[in-house]
Amino acid sequence: MAALDLFGRRWNLRIVWELRHGPVGFRALRERCDDMSSSVLRQRLTELLDARLVAQQPDTTYALTELGHGAHQALRPLVRWSDQWASAMTEDGAL
Repeated sequence: MAALDLFGRRWNLRIVWELRHGPVGFRALRERCDDMSSSVLRQRLTELLDARLVAQQPDTTYALTELGHGAHQALRPLVRWSDQWASAMTEDGAL
């Protein structure tokens, strides 16, 4: 339930997604997240830091930890399912 609560908060999944390929600085991460407000990004990063899914590097960039990469891997089936869902919805003319 704790994981569902953490990932259910707006932007947390997006931040994990954007960090999946490597470290990103605060400003670049904000831009990748559709220019969310700085205060919200700081709050979400703090939550992910406290959960040990994200770490701040010595150069001040943010990166997924081993646990964060594990979370990303665990979410991959959901990504595949969402692609199938989007295709089905497009075929039905719902999207």
